Amino acid sequence: MKIVLLSTFELNGGAAIACNRLMKALQKNGVEVNMLVRDKNSDDINVTSINSSWITGKLNYFRFVWERLIIFFNNHFSRPDLFKVSIANTGTNIVRHPLVKEADIIHLHWINQGFLSLKDIKALIKTGKPIVWTMHDMWACTGICHHSWGCEYFTERCGNCPLLHSGKNKDLSYRIFKSKLFISQSDMHLVTVSSWLKSMAQKSAITQKMKISVIPNVIDLRIFQPVNKNEAHEAFLLPRDKKIITMGAYKIDDPIKGFSLLKQALRKIYEQEKDILLVLFGNIKNIKILEDIRFPYTYLGTIRERSRIALLYNASDVNVVPSYYETFGQTITESMACGCPSVSFNNSGQTDIIDHQVNGYLAEFKNADDLAAGISWVLSQDKKEITEACIKKVRSCYTENMVAQQHIDLYKNLMNK
Repeated sequence: MKIVLLSTFELNGGAAIACNRLMKALQKNGVEVNMLVRDKNSDDINVTSINSSWITGKLNYFRFVWERLIIFFNNHFSRPDLFKVSIANTGTNIVRHPLVKEADIIHLHWINQGFLSLKDIKALIKTGKPIVWTMHDMWACTGICHHSWGCEYFTERCGNCPLLHSGKNKDLSYRIFKSKLFISQSDMHLVTVSSWLKSMAQKSAITQKMKISVIPNVIDLRIFQPVNKNEAHEAFLLPRDKKIITMGAYKIDDPIKGFSLLKQALRKIYEQEKDILLVLFGNIKNIKILEDIRFPYTYLGTIRERSRIALLYNASDVNVVPSYYETFGQTITESMACGCPSVSFNNSGQTDIIDHQVNGYLAEFKNADDLAAGISWVLSQDKKEITEACIKKVRSCYTENMVAQQHIDLYKNLMNK
């Protein structure tokens, strides 16, 4: 059985990391698997980039820019909303690529920003090979948005798109939605990384009749595991007399990550409890978001080494994920694997992971006061008991073998049709 995993990026962003981890988990279970990507970051021989030359690299960059320009024009030149949508109007036809031609199963992951166009996806379907598409966000079931932000137009046809600031029924989102209806007529098998995301796909006029499986993202427990707490604190020069509250994201200042809600919650906590330190890691484009933090904090920047992130979780007392939406919640499983409980909202993918007031806390959606209550609740719990509950949940649901075997079973079923 030969599998090719398709992803725009090799390691940039949560979806790419999840795809890469799946590749390694499948390899450990004896599957011949490769990743085909646009942007490669490592020297891994099992990862191949379509940027085979300087010319193709520049061409693919132009495809990325061209897509953004069309979106920018259609959203009335709104920079904040520029990367909240994708239209897949341009990409690379990879049907003749050796990894695709040799594959028994074609497995799509996050393929936006100029990697694959809708036309390229249609060409893959026409090969007649079994195709799996893992949804790491909502894009496959909406017109153009990666997260709907509560908009329900995707359940019928899209149009009047809030992210395009549009008042037209037949705007760009409507046209792309109509172009994506071929997906509903295909034999592709969808995989969602959470039950919540499956419920979204089942509401969409594009994907509601398709076969959908829920398979979570995998976690490498050799990296994310409990270690000596003193060593973890020393690695980041963190004080032992403070309660460490951590938040990490690929882009902390992305509005969807909810950093403003965390700041509101911490103001409330700081009124009663002074011995806290907020630790942030990840990219911040607008550094001004840190200016109005009225309590001690440390910003570590982007941490690329997964082992360093695991050390930080080991040094932390609570991990806060205040996102408006989490299709899965990768930082939650990572922190829990290290024995650090998480606090998040009760509205999306994280509800599969956090068992309320057992191994963490699920606050009322968008309620900063309840988020504060959740942080305080975690900090007041018996450390040993809640740590053990976190580790037990991760090891019973998200190990490499478990997640890999679910994929292998799916692949075999599709090949035996």
